[in-house]
Amino acid sequence: MRLSQEKKNKITEQILLYLYNIFPSQPFTAEIAREIARDEEFVKRILFDLKEKNLVIVIKRNKKGEIFSRRLRWRLSNKIYEIYHSKQN
Repeated sequence: MRLSQEKKNKITEQILLYLYNIFPSQPFTAEIAREIARDEEFVKRILFDLKEKNLVIVIKRNKKGEIFSRRLRWRLSNKIYEIYHSKQN
């Protein structure tokens, strides 16, 4: 089943809003997918698209500096957070 671009845009907005609401937390892909009730692989694709547009940042290392073997954490880029924050006020 193919999703229209309009629906993909709405899902993208949901992801960005979720990341904004929990900033500066860095949820794993699975947590984001569960929160917006979407397939994890689909959410991962959207997140990588957002990364290419410099809207989100991927976190590949844990707090000890070790690289995650299969999981990725995500957060909004500082620039995008500031834009969202200024619109809220």
